[in-house]
Amino acid sequence: MTNRRGLLIILSSPSGAGKSTLSHRLRDWDSSISFSVSATTRKPRNGETDGQDYHFMPEADFKRAVTSGDMLEHAHVFGNFYGSPRAPVEQAINNGHDVLFDIDWQGAQQIQNSGLGQHTLSIFILPPSIAELRRRLESRGQDSEEVIGRRMLKSWDEISHWGEYDYVLINDDLDATEQKLKSIVSAARLKRIQQPGLNGHVMSLHAEFEDRK
Repeated sequence: MTNRRGLLIILSSPSGAGKSTLSHRLRDWDSSISFSVSATTRKPRNGETDGQDYHFMPEADFKRAVTSGDMLEHAHVFGNFYGSPRAPVEQAINNGHDVLFDIDWQGAQQIQNSGLGQHTLSIFILPPSIAELRRRLESRGQDSEEVIGRRMLKSWDEISHWGEYDYVLINDDLDATEQKLKSIVSAARLKRIQQPGLNGHVMSLHAEFEDRK
């Protein structure tokens, strides 16, 4: 058996708070951390590969997977279903590998309430201010003013769920936040429930102690 059980690392934040950058930095720090590959009922776009970008599924198959409990979390977005298949995540954590989820508070709740909830580590990223959040969205140069406006309107609903997470980080300094994130992951890996070999080790210590009597 592996020395430790993997974590389901959940990162959530309003758009522009730095979640995606921190996710990539976390994987640069430890390349064994994998992104959860979502399943979706939408059609593949040009350049997308099944099993790498998404697991593309017919809607009937997706709904059966939800009914049978084979999705850790799922949502209906703009006419299509999206979700996180349970089997590859379960296999990864049983092999001692952490899986990273870049999802919103609704998906986080579903995973935390699933059968694998005891192995989750949930972290919410807050911006230092609403003004800075808007500045970051505008500085990307990727979205129209209308899209930025919609993201800003949605941000408060997302921020209102900060209290449902294990840890909350204010991303006022990206490098400092990255270090805090690494420290949190390192500590969570050492939780008793993440170390399946501890019982056996303690039993061996007890047997050795008895032999010395």
